[in-house]
Amino acid sequence: MTGFSMPNMPVAIDPQKAMQEMANWQMKFGALQANLRGLQDETNGATARECVYQQDKVRLYRYAGEGNRKAPPILICYALVNRPHMMDIEAEKSLIRSLTKRGHDIYLIDWGYPDPADRVLSLGDFIFGYIDDCVDEVRRLTRSDAVNLLGVCQGGCFSLCYAAANPDKVANLTVMVTPVDFQTPDNLLTKWAMHADVGQAVQAFGNIPGDVLNVSYVSLKPFQLNVQKYLALLDIGDDPEAVRSFMRMEQWIFDSPDQAGACYGEFVRKFHQDNELVKDALSIDGVQIRLDRLTMPVLNIYARDDHLVPPAASKALASKVGTKDYQELEFPGGHIGIYVSGKSQKLVSPAISDWLIARN
Repeated sequence: MTGFSMPNMPVAIDPQKAMQEMANWQMKFGALQANLRGLQDETNGATARECVYQQDKVRLYRYAGEGNRKAPPILICYALVNRPHMMDIEAEKSLIRSLTKRGHDIYLIDWGYPDPADRVLSLGDFIFGYIDDCVDEVRRLTRSDAVNLLGVCQGGCFSLCYAAANPDKVANLTVMVTPVDFQTPDNLLTKWAMHADVGQAVQAFGNIPGDVLNVSYVSLKPFQLNVQKYLALLDIGDDPEAVRSFMRMEQWIFDSPDQAGACYGEFVRKFHQDNELVKDALSIDGVQIRLDRLTMPVLNIYARDDHLVPPAASKALASKVGTKDYQELEFPGGHIGIYVSGKSQKLVSPAISDWLIARN
């Protein structure tokens, strides 16, 4: 018998093929198990670094530029959510390494892991406290009057606010996958956040657990992020390096620090729910944040297929800045792929480097 079909069953099943398919899956699963054994945690990225400044939980790391090429130093401000080694997750997929190879000294703000003592930290504590201190340290170390600031996602929002309030300390501003208009029709994250009672959550938790936020992000693309990617893992299970790469990404995704309660509450209310940044209605610790005070050169990089920060949310910056030296760049990929895909290594880091060098 070569095959059979059941009544009302539109698909004919070949038993021999079905058994072979099951055998193939068992082999793939066995290979995957073998390659998963012995994997070690890799949380610090791929590129050598040194801590040059420390305050509370915050660390400022320096990645030294390579070669004799004179390229301007860059200070990276990452988001509070997730860990910043996404930008240096492995040697062949590292935006930081790509930039150091082009001669840039990279300084990176690592926010660390908040504990219950940090629940009262506000937006102002992060933006006008920690970021300002790191900016001043980079200015001292590089003997510069102003820094080249690169903000990523929520860290881009912080960077916009900081630069608008301190234009004399920022020579050039780059933002990547950074939302400005939080209420574009395709902004799934804001649709989730619009009706969240953040006051009650902060009162209940103090700090917002990172695991709670992870569930929220995964729920935005439930099939792809809960089922599809793990089924796809079986297809690479016999490739040790591919498995290591997959697990590095998984470790990063679920290595989510808790969020300082007061800061998280402010951010959701002011940015997501009230959309104050794009309205020029944002006030942080009494400082009015107006985007037309961004008079330095601005480079705005966004990802074409970003489901967390849709392109329209980022492109809203163009009509708000006060500089005439404004440039937008769209790159293929999603919110994370813009850092770790092969295309990003060939396109994103050269674009940032060339743009900065042309202005220094």
